[in-house]
Amino acid sequence: MKFISRKQARQFAGGALNLLFPARCPLCDEPLSRGRVGFCPDCRGCLHPIGERGCAKCGRMLEEREDGICGDCRSRRHFFAEGRSLYVYPEIAPAVYRFKYGGRRAYADMFAHEMCTALGETVRGWQADAIVPVPLHRKRYRKRGYNQAALLAKEIGRRMNLPVCDGLVGRCRDTVPQKRLNALQRQNNLKRAFKMLRNDVKLDTIIIVDDIYTTGCTVDEVAKVLLEGGVKKIYVLALASGSG
Repeated sequence: MKFISRKQARQFAGGALNLLFPARCPLCDEPLSRGRVGFCPDCRGCLHPIGERGCAKCGRMLEEREDGICGDCRSRRHFFAEGRSLYVYPEIAPAVYRFKYGGRRAYADMFAHEMCTALGETVRGWQADAIVPVPLHRKRYRKRGYNQAALLAKEIGRRMNLPVCDGLVGRCRDTVPQKRLNALQRQNNLKRAFKMLRNDVKLDTIIIVDDIYTTGCTVDEVAKVLLEGGVKKIYVLALASGSG
């Protein structure tokens, strides 16, 4: 009798699962052709990475009338040095929704690959000491079962060879979802919503990772806490950004 190795057994099991539950495109949710990962060709063609068309400060897509710096960054102070996002939010919204609320944790691997491929050079240039995901309140964590920003940060850290400090900052208030509020309400909603969970921080430069960047209120509050805790410079990396 010929026995198969554990590796062969895993490959066989993985192949069987792919036949029963084929991978789906994160955007349209249609099954992908065998062996394909990521977006289907049609959806790939519908996505327009921000690239050089982003704000030099926050990385959000500039509007036609804006030049270099978006209106939001001109009108108020941010507590981070620079931010970058890969996609414009409305284009990627269905995929982000499934990742965030639909239990599609496996999307973190693919999203991180996309982000590191497009923005890896920029991230390396920041010379960060660690990555900090935007924390989720324990009440929402229990309901959702995971923090999508932490999953994303873990995969980015693995690819960029950067440690992920998931327990450095905590969310101490269960705030109202930001999408329901205007810009001023968002700022007030997040005041004192975060706190340092460790007092022995010896990190000079940190990258905050989140799934969506809108007005920057959330990452600004996390950045303020980190700066007060002794961190000298903060950068922001998001999967997508949208208008406030």
